[in-house]
Amino acid sequence: MEINAIPFEITDWAEVEATEHKGETGVAYWRTRWFGPIRVRVVEYTPGYLADHWCSKGHILYCLEGELHTELQDGRRFVLKPGTSYQVADNSRRSGQSCSSWTEEGADGSAVNAAASGRRRRASCRSKVRHPCSCARS
Repeated sequence: MEINAIPFEITDWAEVEATEHKGETGVAYWRTRWFGPIRVRVVEYTPGYLADHWCSKGHILYCLEGELHTELQDGRRFVLKPGTSYQVADNSRRSGQSCSSWTEEGADGSAVNAAASGRRRRASCRSKVRHPCSCARS
């Protein structure tokens, strides 16, 4: 990923409108900003959130608060706690690394991903209960 032609700017995330994204259970609230082809989100997952999909879109997820459980399609499981992150490449389905997340107590996270060819496209990630990603939704 190259970061070009983005002027210096400060974002007050409390000022960014949150959008609601329902999981299989619970809700993730996304505060999203686009910087050229790069999407940055701060996501709040409600207690009991469970993602309703597997995400194969590349992203980086950083846990700000709470505890986020992530399962890969190959069966491996991981737990993110505040100050930890994971990184996964695009097309992760091929390697069994598509991921899905959930949270029992709720969590807050920050997710970053880039759109292809400089165009915005549906991407994924949020962090509270289930997976921080929403490949099928924008």
